[in-house]
Amino acid sequence: MDTGRRFKLSRIPSPDRAYKRKRSSDENLDRFIPNRAAMDFDFAHYMVTGGKITKEHSCSASPFKEAYRKHLAEAFNMSRTRILAFRNKPPFSAESYRAPFSPIHQVESKKRGRYIPQSPEKTLDAPDMIDDFYLNLLDWSCSNVVAIALGNYVYLWDASDGSTSELIEISNDDGPVTSVRWAPDGRHLAVGLHNSHVQLWDSLAGKMLRTLREGRGSRVGSLDWNGHILTTGGLDGMIINNDVRVRSHKVGTYRGHNLEVCGLKWSASGQQLASGGNDNLVYLWSISMASCTSSNNQWIHRLEDHRSAVKALAWCPFQSNLLASGGGIGDHCIKFWNAHTAACLNSVNTGSQVCSLIWNKHEREVLSMHGFNDNQLTLWKYPSMVKISELYGHTSRVLCSAQSPDGYTVASAGADETLRIWNVFGDPKLAAKKPAFEKKQDPFPNVARIRYIFELEKGAALSG
Repeated sequence: MDTGRRFKLSRIPSPDRAYKRKRSSDENLDRFIPNRAAMDFDFAHYMVTGGKITKEHSCSASPFKEAYRKHLAEAFNMSRTRILAFRNKPPFSAESYRAPFSPIHQVESKKRGRYIPQSPEKTLDAPDMIDDFYLNLLDWSCSNVVAIALGNYVYLWDASDGSTSELIEISNDDGPVTSVRWAPDGRHLAVGLHNSHVQLWDSLAGKMLRTLREGRGSRVGSLDWNGHILTTGGLDGMIINNDVRVRSHKVGTYRGHNLEVCGLKWSASGQQLASGGNDNLVYLWSISMASCTSSNNQWIHRLEDHRSAVKALAWCPFQSNLLASGGGIGDHCIKFWNAHTAACLNSVNTGSQVCSLIWNKHEREVLSMHGFNDNQLTLWKYPSMVKISELYGHTSRVLCSAQSPDGYTVASAGADETLRIWNVFGDPKLAAKKPAFEKKQDPFPNVARIRYIFELEKGAALSG
């Protein structure tokens, strides 16, 4: 009974305590005297010096400006009309203040990254793979067939059904095979040989169509197609254009490299060719300059920043004047170039030999394949060049790579005599629901050609 009485009495405040509480809550408040602590002096100054005038003349403003003014007033709580304050400010909610800026909210609002498998989807044996950095022994056709050169043989692996077949066997006198490249039709395959010849094969019929004899005295280590033009690069440093439709196939020559040409890539427009060589140089050529065989100064640009052989070359799919190049074991760098101005936009030291580069066709990313010491595949975010993922599996350096026709899968061939298939750029089934990647077209594709002609005419005028 005493306990209950004490509990009830504790609920009733004493008169002195109630008086003090009431006094503290009404402190500095009056019907006719404003509370300075509760006033917004910036807003009061705005209203006194011109806020009302602005509102009076707002009727003459355009509807767009009026809508903007109202939106701005709501955002900054400027819709008030009272300047003086006769009550204290209501207590501010700490929860509502921290919620939009809390780390938890930021993490939840970030876009979730896609899942990147850390192991290859398939691993195939590639016996007798030649461990030569300067050769290009792998390619993936638009008909989803992978061609790989293994010694004196060329094998085809159909990625659609997983079947494997032998296409070519070269004699010891002519071999080994030093380069392969699919034609744009996905049916015909160009094969470069150690004896300087280039063979054209029909993969469906399984027979050779013709042999291109370019008059070289050394192996053909790099190939690329530009429509019906097959461009070849050899150990002698020469780059030759061949029109495969005509009997006299040799239609142009580029002269610039002093050592072996180990990388060739035509731009998507077919107007510019990038070449990399064992002389540590990258050249940019125009298709219209190949016929000028009398001049040794045919290039548009000569890029000299690499300190080792340049085999890895890749044109950007979403910015046509952007070229990526990778240096060998003495360089370790990936460099990005403006093909119009020859400016080096960025250079990243990867810490290891750069053997190949592939752009993601669906996101702003680039994949680099490496040699010593880790033999890894590294996925980079462009243009920040932040590492997204590193894929390990090869036990020796990656020699060459190729991209599937849908752009999501990459094949890599290494000196460990394995061919590995990686789903590095996403899942095609999930990506089918996403909108297509918008490619940025080059508004001035012939700028480099115009600049070259201008400089040529200027030099001729000065010499005359």
